[in-house]
Amino acid sequence: MLEHFQTDSLSSCAPLSKDQQYIRSVAHVGFTKALLAQKPIPWTKPMFKLYCYLFIAFLNSCINGYDGSLMGGINAMSTYQKYFHMKTTGSSTGIVFAVYSIGHFMGCFICGPLSDSWGRRWGMFSGALTVIIGTCVQALSRTHAWFMCGRFILGLGASIVTTAAPVYVAEMAHPAWRGTLTGLYNTFYGVGAIAATWTMYHTQNWTSDLSWRLPIWLQAVASGSVLLGCLWCPETPRWLVSNDRNEEAVRVLTIYHGDGDRKSPFVLLSYKEMLEEIVLSGSDKRWWDYSELFNSTDARWRMVCVAGMAFFGQWSGNGAVSHFLPVLLGNVGVRSEATQLLHNAILTAVSFVASISGCLLVDRVGRRTILMIGTGLFVVWWTVITVLSSYYGKESNTNAIGSGATIAFIYLFGVTYSFSYTPLQALYPVECLKYETRAKGMGIFSFYTNIATLFNSYVIAVIVERINWRFFLIYIAWDILELIVIYFFFVETRSRTLEEVNEIFKDPKPRNKSLQKHDILVTQNGILYQGLEGDQQNPEAARPPPEQKP
Repeated sequence: MLEHFQTDSLSSCAPLSKDQQYIRSVAHVGFTKALLAQKPIPWTKPMFKLYCYLFIAFLNSCINGYDGSLMGGINAMSTYQKYFHMKTTGSSTGIVFAVYSIGHFMGCFICGPLSDSWGRRWGMFSGALTVIIGTCVQALSRTHAWFMCGRFILGLGASIVTTAAPVYVAEMAHPAWRGTLTGLYNTFYGVGAIAATWTMYHTQNWTSDLSWRLPIWLQAVASGSVLLGCLWCPETPRWLVSNDRNEEAVRVLTIYHGDGDRKSPFVLLSYKEMLEEIVLSGSDKRWWDYSELFNSTDARWRMVCVAGMAFFGQWSGNGAVSHFLPVLLGNVGVRSEATQLLHNAILTAVSFVASISGCLLVDRVGRRTILMIGTGLFVVWWTVITVLSSYYGKESNTNAIGSGATIAFIYLFGVTYSFSYTPLQALYPVECLKYETRAKGMGIFSFYTNIATLFNSYVIAVIVERINWRFFLIYIAWDILELIVIYFFFVETRSRTLEEVNEIFKDPKPRNKSLQKHDILVTQNGILYQGLEGDQQNPEAARPPPEQKP
């Protein structure tokens, strides 16, 4: 099999038409050759089948998004508060939020080995089953301890699905649209959030316990769909190659990346790179060993990007908005429970639209650029929100215009976050990790995310109760720090296959390497390599750079 594929070359593809002759700057020559030689068509029958499989994986993000908005809304319901003798802020409320994160912690070191050993789709299956069990325990609860037990089991299952699913999407997605498709995975967080917020908006007027129990029961819809649907999904080619099932891997690549052509440029390129990385370099079979995530310079640089995305994705200020929006609204004079839940539902829907827009641009604009623009705007929005809250965040406030302005900037923050961070939260860490440690690395990403979420769910509940709007000053300082770290340490991963991203981290200066461009001349006879952008070389004499083996 390996010998057969090595005899083929991307240069043997059909000549390009005259209207394709131009000079352009590209991130990676090999990827661009395949892209120009085989212009992928997104509307073929195999691609629609692939979209259906990816949709099953997207539902795992719905599970997470539904719960992320569920507790924020239930926490504001008087029926829930009376039943468990709770209030909207304080230590006891923080514990209810935090126990979900504790369950996540327990799952972080299970999910990676599970997905590596059994496969990505069976990882989704086991996680969805655990979520269903947690949902049943939580929805049937009669005591506070019983309710928290359900939250713990739910967190455990969510940790497994949110590790296996984004890895599945990134490894199955066509390389030409990996950014958009993997970005869409996390936007389905918004689908779950919309379902939760609008369900609670309609049930909050009910006087029975069903007002908060029904939204909890509906959490089983997405997880049940994953449980059944993932059994029909094909396994990812990379996992198949790592388990010596090469013929199956080629078949999957041929159907979903090559449009039925076994010698398609994308099939040849992807399979060759998978063999070099997974077979020749070896795949990690030691499920207990996490040292490879930290034992080299390139591994540590990867983890800076992974950990940065985990903490920045939770501590930019979104934690306060997602968990405590009713509290923030109450601080500026919006104290009606119905109005608070309506604002929560509207913001969720608007943010979902913004996240879709961000998905469509991640492959065009680039990961670093979108993150820097978004983080810079966070600083501006939180500065304005802090100033407005200092004037209008008082019990005696009756200024409707001031309150409206504060709410508008809270909305602006939510929209900006959804546009810039939501598509990249799952995409970026998956891209930064090599195959051998991808599942374990996503488990560590989940671990870091839950440290950040634990702070959001417990500490913020206590601090907001004590110092109110002054807590926003911390967000301003933190977002400035985020901007600095992203600029100096985050790499650009677009326009490369997952294996080609490895070349970036092998360089002594990964950030600079990722921003490096190659000038190519596209002619009727193929692609002539001109050299690095800015180099003055003779296109006729230039040769492509030697392919680097991982």
